[in-house]
Amino acid sequence: MALVPRKHSLFGDRFLDDFWAPAATDGDGKAFFAPMVDIREKGDHYEITAELPGVKKEDIHVTVHDGVLTLEAETEQEDKEEKDGRLIRQERRYGRFLRSFDLGGDVHEADISARFEDGVLTLRAPKLKEKPAGQRRIEIG
Repeated sequence: MALVPRKHSLFGDRFLDDFWAPAATDGDGKAFFAPMVDIREKGDHYEITAELPGVKKEDIHVTVHDGVLTLEAETEQEDKEEKDGRLIRQERRYGRFLRSFDLGGDVHEADISARFEDGVLTLRAPKLKEKPAGQRRIEIG
């Protein structure tokens, strides 16, 4: 099967110890969260769904480079005056979201599509059409 999530420190023991902490840092040392995803194989394509609550469509970037599909988004914390009362606990995430997937050899990269609805990003990655297996006789002319 193709479409394998790329490994980050998110998948170690630290993930279980501190679910809400930033998952990892990128090459520039910037912290990010890795959104949880579902990956389904659906006949002629793979479907990836990622929850991105509070993210605006225009703040989501999906790219493919060298066989790696990357989704990236960023949200900023609102600066509100304390007129609505004192904040006691804050569990909503703000910051950078980043998740990458190795596509493998059976995904048609040029036809990957995306839609964003109700805080859920859905990516559709069509499979390459399989070549018929077997042997073919070549006529000699």
